[in-house]
Amino acid sequence: MPYYEFKELWTPLKLIGIRFYKDENGRTWVKLFRKPRRLLR
Repeated sequence: MPYYEFKELWTPLKLIGIRFYKDENGRTWVKLFRKPRRLLR
């Protein structure tokens, strides 16, 4: 599995546990609560 470096984006949804990340290629990922990150389409 490839290694990605993520930068967390701040949104108000972070307060309830939904976090967004950008990888080095500019793709957006989402993490819902305690589940693993997944790529947004």
